[in-house]
Amino acid sequence: MAEEFKMEEMEQEVEEMTALRYLTKDNAVFSRTEGGFIRLAFDGTEWDRVQVIRLFPFTDPERYISIRTVEERSKEIGVIEDLKKMPKETRKMLEEQLNLHYFTPVIQKVLDIKDEYGYAYFHVLTDRGECRFTINMGGNAVVRLTDTRLLITDLDENRFEIPDVLQLTQKEQRKLDLFL
Repeated sequence: MAEEFKMEEMEQEVEEMTALRYLTKDNAVFSRTEGGFIRLAFDGTEWDRVQVIRLFPFTDPERYISIRTVEERSKEIGVIEDLKKMPKETRKMLEEQLNLHYFTPVIQKVLDIKDEYGYAYFHVLTDRGECRFTINMGGNAVVRLTDTRLLITDLDENRFEIPDVLQLTQKEQRKLDLFL
């Protein structure tokens, strides 16, 4: 009997986890907490703090926005199909959170790259200013998003983007050849 109850409980949990709920301007109310976090009221439940995550951050950044709980093993509350369909204030609030989460300076110039002991030390100029960061050469810190677009993730999981390596000088491209 106890096993049957656990099975029903597990089936219910799986059903909840796989259910796709769309959040719209008609069924979800987002607000800001005093601390600047995002609060959500949806389907008779309120969450004092939620995470805002892009499901397709590079290919469709304005659509399919996942709203999740903030626990370590977060659960999806629902998905916003299109940010443009949300009220202006809500959209602004959610975009602020996304910009914080997906802060990705654009590398405009590669000043230097040094390779030592399995690490690469970058010195670059970004759209946010001059920056130095380190990547692990053994991992997949440099990801090719397209033939010319790169995403670089440093040891602290900060992301940097090179939208088009062909826009860099030949000398800068040679410095990057080690990673391509």
